[in-house]
Amino acid sequence: MATQEIRLQSTLGGYTATGKLHSLSVWFILALRLMMGIAFFQSGVDKVLSGSFNAAGYLQNAPTANGSPVADLFVTMGETAWFVDFVNIAVPWGEVLIGLGLIVGFMTRLAAFWGAFLMLLFYLGNWDIAHGYINGDFAYMLVFLSVAAFGAGRILGLDARVEQYEVDGQPLVERYPWTRYLLG
Repeated sequence: MATQEIRLQSTLGGYTATGKLHSLSVWFILALRLMMGIAFFQSGVDKVLSGSFNAAGYLQNAPTANGSPVADLFVTMGETAWFVDFVNIAVPWGEVLIGLGLIVGFMTRLAAFWGAFLMLLFYLGNWDIAHGYINGDFAYMLVFLSVAAFGAGRILGLDARVEQYEVDGQPLVERYPWTRYLLG
């Protein structure tokens, strides 16, 4: 096994953090991407196939019962018919598409962003700080953000190929730099 030292460095707000990655890190990053992809794909497919997913009861009751700081927002969403209809389609199919994107490594950053967004909503809706502010929903949100930050779609994923697809003789991401926010 080839070992190669990869150094990381980032400056934010005047503070610089540095670190080194182990050569096995790539496999753990891939595992995180696949784990979240399979979990979301399975959850979405279960909801789609059951045909009985309805978010109204959850939106109107769970956040209030949990003492969520944004419970009133969730109740309002749950009492708005068109929004509930939207959520009843967006959540199951969103989970399916996020899962597929992560599994095949296509539009990974976009999929991870929406996965993190859903996990933030689940965190706020499932509010329970009896054991602290960090729970599974919060941890999964950070996993999604890590998958995006590491460009996990480039690891045995389609994003690596799509980024190099040539448009007018240039790789796609050089021709259209904004695509880096979707791919990787």
